[in-house]
Amino acid sequence: MSAGFQCKQFYIAHDRCAMKVGTDGLLLGAWAPLSKNNVVTTSGNILDIGAGSGLISVMLAQRSQGLLPITAIELDSAAAEQAKENISVSPWPNSIRLLTADILAYQPTERYRLIVSNPPFFQQSMPAAQLSRHLARHTDSLPFNRLLEKAATMLKPEGVLALILPYTGIEQFITLAQSLGWQLQQHCVVFSKLNKPQRSLISFVYGISDKPLQNSQLLIHNPDGSYTAQYQQLLGDFYLKFPSSL
Repeated sequence: MSAGFQCKQFYIAHDRCAMKVGTDGLLLGAWAPLSKNNVVTTSGNILDIGAGSGLISVMLAQRSQGLLPITAIELDSAAAEQAKENISVSPWPNSIRLLTADILAYQPTERYRLIVSNPPFFQQSMPAAQLSRHLARHTDSLPFNRLLEKAATMLKPEGVLALILPYTGIEQFITLAQSLGWQLQQHCVVFSKLNKPQRSLISFVYGISDKPLQNSQLLIHNPDGSYTAQYQQLLGDFYLKFPSSL
């Protein structure tokens, strides 16, 4: 098993984390609405819920050139300690604050312009043998309704909540979010291969917004198994073998 994942500008160790670096975290870290044409457009602080190894927080620090304060919160103590170490050796150690805490008990003194989360999503399935892995993968510790309710209390006006979830069941999640006062702003359906939708990258604002919904699609693999130009462009600043998007 790999001890970590090397990106172009940083390394993420994950041998003590229940959830390893994977495509979901990389997708959200690169896609979350932070910048346009390489110019940072988000102002204000960022919150990463369920930071795990710290991957998404460090990706956002790279994308913002360390200019935006990021708070990363992680429930599992082993993962939090490793995330703290990953952050400390990254090029942006002073941009990210790591907290070992339960997000549902967290009472920030500030509100955030952007909240990101790659949340647990398994429901009513067989528990993982390892407790830390079970909590990282299942919604027991962070039910969707509690996540949405908590995020609503921590966002600034017109702030954005960005998530990645399985494509299966995404309509039920969107319906739940809308019933709690959220409005869907962006929905990118991620296909592992053509005609195989796998994940949904989604962003919401809380309350009423006059911005139209933006729908898009992202295809990861070509029919021959190679990575698409679209996927390479999204992850070009991170994957060693992809050309930089700059």
